[in-house]
Amino acid sequence: MTIFEAIIQGIIQGATEFLPVSSSGHLSISKHVFGIELPGILFDVMLHLGTLLAVVFVYRELIWRLIKEFGSLCVDIAHRNFKWSEMNRDRRLLFMLVIGLLPLFLLFLPIPGTGLDVKGLSDYLGSDSDIVVEGLALLATSALLFAGIAANKRVKETTRRKDASGRGVKSNGRKKIHTVDALLIGITQCIAAVFPGLSRSGSTLSVGLLRGINQQTALDYSFVLGIPSIAAAALVSVFDMGDQAGAVGAAPLIAGVITSAVVGFLAIKLLKWIVTTNKLHIFAFYTLIVGALVVIIGIIEHITGNNLFTGLPL
Repeated sequence: MTIFEAIIQGIIQGATEFLPVSSSGHLSISKHVFGIELPGILFDVMLHLGTLLAVVFVYRELIWRLIKEFGSLCVDIAHRNFKWSEMNRDRRLLFMLVIGLLPLFLLFLPIPGTGLDVKGLSDYLGSDSDIVVEGLALLATSALLFAGIAANKRVKETTRRKDASGRGVKSNGRKKIHTVDALLIGITQCIAAVFPGLSRSGSTLSVGLLRGINQQTALDYSFVLGIPSIAAAALVSVFDMGDQAGAVGAAPLIAGVITSAVVGFLAIKLLKWIVTTNKLHIFAFYTLIVGALVVIIGIIEHITGNNLFTGLPL
């Protein structure tokens, strides 16, 4: 891989990790288009690490509050002063994040008759030569976004606030996340981790909206929930770093990580503005169009037996 290819991949990863269009799906499709083949998933995980740096920087104040609240929680438990009904907002969010992360353990369940676990299936789908799965997953992302937007419009307006320009903005839905919300969002995140093209941020945000949660609250929860998920994936990949790092090259790896971090930061700011101005439907239409095109191209490739972009056999 060249540095230029790594930068292109970093841009794709940074732009699509947080925008509800699926970074894994776009990375898989871009590799298919450009004919990029890499052993293992180290490069993809390192790009995710770059976007992890971006989200940690944006939410650094909230993350620091949660760290301090965890310390306070430990003290209260030690002194038997903990009461579920009397939790403050940060402590409640801390518990909801833990509940939302529990379904990720399902990724390590074995799939009978395949010799793979659920995570292994995800790796296979993201590295094979077939892009039909990516296209169908993008269509599923579109359907979830449309459903979430429609559900949010039906929710009774609860608050009205001002945006950065001073204009009044509607804020529909509740700001409190319940246990069932966290569990359903966590299960959705687990499913999104399996299928490249099914956006993690888009699907978790949509499920939050379907549950009647405020757009900004659902978005912030989705972002923060992704931090330990991405960090865990990066940690697991460390054990396979040796040969894969040599195959990619140090310079392309560094260039990709830096690019994904910078572009990821900009993407978070963009999505926050889009949610504030109720323009989420842009991504619903985008994933619908791109998903349909990818499915059509994938079917044609199956018929011809060749990659339409590189001419290589599938």
